[in-house]
Amino acid sequence: MTGVWKRLLWLLIAVAVLVVVYVLYVVLRPVGAEPAAPIAGAPAQITDPLARGEYLARAADCVACHTQPGGQPFAGGLAFKLPFGVIYGTNITPDRETGIGNLSDDQFVRAVRDGVGPEGNLYPAMPYTSYAALSREDVLAIKAYLFSLAPVKQPNPSNELPFPFNQRWGMSFWKLAFFDNRRFAANPTKSEEWNRGAYLATALGHCGECHTPRNLGFAMKPGQYLSGEVIQGWYAANITPHPQSGIGGWSQEQLAAYLATGHAPGRSSASGPMAEAVEHSLQYLVPADIQALVTYLRDIPALAGDTSVAVNLKPEGALAASVVAPAQQQDAFGQRLFAQNCVGCHLWNGQGRQSSYASLVGSTASNDPQGRSVVQVILNGTRISIGDHHESMPAFGQSHSDEEVAAIANYVVTQFGGKKGSVTPGQVAEQRKQ
Repeated sequence: MTGVWKRLLWLLIAVAVLVVVYVLYVVLRPVGAEPAAPIAGAPAQITDPLARGEYLARAADCVACHTQPGGQPFAGGLAFKLPFGVIYGTNITPDRETGIGNLSDDQFVRAVRDGVGPEGNLYPAMPYTSYAALSREDVLAIKAYLFSLAPVKQPNPSNELPFPFNQRWGMSFWKLAFFDNRRFAANPTKSEEWNRGAYLATALGHCGECHTPRNLGFAMKPGQYLSGEVIQGWYAANITPHPQSGIGGWSQEQLAAYLATGHAPGRSSASGPMAEAVEHSLQYLVPADIQALVTYLRDIPALAGDTSVAVNLKPEGALAASVVAPAQQQDAFGQRLFAQNCVGCHLWNGQGRQSSYASLVGSTASNDPQGRSVVQVILNGTRISIGDHHESMPAFGQSHSDEEVAAIANYVVTQFGGKKGSVTPGQVAEQRKQ
C-alpha cells in the first residue's frame, strides 16, 4: 500500500471515529438533567402553562414553517426550495400516526435542540442551530402547547433530495463541522433587558437564520451575523446597527414599530417572509419584549454587509414628484408600466395612498440596485395582517413578462431610491423559480 493510500485510510478511520463519538454523544447523553436557564422565554406575567407555551411557540414562529398555504396550522406540507432539492415542513400536531403525538419529552427536546428526529438527523432547514440555545423548560412548554391542539391526520410529503443529500446519516459530518450545540449563556456585562433581547433574537426568534450570510455548506457565517442575506429570492436586510446599510439610522420608535406592526414610518414595510414573521410571531410579543429586541439589535457589532443597499432618504425623483404626476414625464417603458399598474396605490411621490404600508421612500427594497425584493413582491404579491388590520398587494407575475417586471423594478429603484437599477429579464426568470 502506497503512502497516499495509507494516509487516506487513516483519514477515513479518523472521520469514522468522530462520527461514532458524535452519535454516541447524541444518543446516550442524559438529556433530562440540565442546569437552571438564565432566561425564561415567556414573560413572568404569563403564568398559565399552556399560555406560556403558546407565547413561546409564537416567539419561535413554529407555525410559519409547519403550515402550507391554505392548510391546517402546524400540519406541515410547506415546501422549502433549497439549492440541493426540496424539503417539506412536517406535521407537528399531536396526531399519533402522522404528527408528533408519540414523542416523549426527551425525544421532542432532542428533535428541537439537537436536530435528531425519529427518522434520524434533521436538515438545517429546521433551525435547530438556533433552537439549540433554548432551555429545556421552554422547549417542553412549547411541546405542552402543541399537544393541547387538535390532532390533524396529514401525512408528511417525502423530501425531494437527490443522492447523496437524501442520506440523513451524512448530516453527522455537517454537524461536526458547523453545529454548536450549546445553551444560551447570559452576558454578565450586559443588562437584563439586553440579555432577554439576545435570547429572543438568537434562540427563539432565530433571526440569524434569514439575516446571516451562509457558506458553501449552508451554515451561517458567525463573523457576518445579521449583516444581510438573500433567502428564497428576498433580500433579508442587514439588521446590525451599521449607520448606512443597517438599522443604525433608524430611531428607537421606528425599529419598535417595524417589529410589532411590520411598518416603520419613513422607513420600510415588511413583505414576503418578514411580513410572515411579523404576522405570525412578532406582533404577539409584549411591548417589553419588543423593546428588549430593540435594545439588543442596537448594541451588537455594526457590520457593513451589502453597502449598495444603503438607503437614500431623499431621492431626487420622489421629492420632485407630486401625488398626481412624476417630476419628469418620460416615455420610458418602466414609467409607463408603473403608471398603468402601480401609481394608484403607491403614488408618484412614493408616499402611498390611504395606507402607509404602500410607501416606497426610505425602503431598503427600493434602494437595492439589484431590486431583489422588489422583483419578488411584483411577482408574488405580499400580505400582512396585524390584529384586525389587513394589508395586501396583488401578484403581477402571471400578467407581466420578465421584461416588464424588470422595467418596473428598475423604475422603482431609480424613482424611490435614487439609484440605477440593474435588474435584467434573466434575473426575473431566475427569481420566478424561487
